[in-house]
Amino acid sequence: MPREIHPDALALVRHFEGLYLNAYLCPAGVPTIGYGHTAGVRMGQTIDGLQAEVFLRADMAEAAAQVDKLVTVPLTDRQRGALASFVFNLGAGALRDSTLRSMLNKGDYKGAAGQFGRWVYATVNGEKVQLPGLVKRRAAEAKLFETT
Repeated sequence: MPREIHPDALALVRHFEGLYLNAYLCPAGVPTIGYGHTAGVRMGQTIDGLQAEVFLRADMAEAAAQVDKLVTVPLTDRQRGALASFVFNLGAGALRDSTLRSMLNKGDYKGAAGQFGRWVYATVNGEKVQLPGLVKRRAAEAKLFETT
C-alpha cells in the first residue's frame, strides 16, 4: 500500500500555491492550474475544486516518490511531507544537489531542518532576490519537518 501524504503537507501546499480554477501563466511562463499543477495544462483550461485536489494529490505523490529515492534515512510522515512540498516547489534536482539532503542522509536531521531557509531566492530581471513568499514557505516546511 502506498504511503499517504501527511494532511499537514497537503494543507501547506494548498496555502502557498493558492487555488486557481482557470489556467494562468506562472512567473516562469508555464501554464498552471489548481494548486500549482503544470503537467499537460493549456491556456483556456478550467477545472473544478475536485479536479484540483486530484492533481494536488498526484503531484505530491510524485514529489514524495522522488523524496523516497533521494533520502536514505527514515522519515516521519511530516518530514516526508515537508520534503515533498520542497520538491513540488523547486524540483527533485534542488533536493538531490542540496546540503539539506547531504546532511539528512548523514542522519543530521536538525542540521537538515536548518537548510530549508537557504532556498528563498529567485532570479528576477537577471538578479537573485529573496522572495517573502519563499521565506514563509520554507519556514513552514522547516516547522513541519521538525514537528513530531
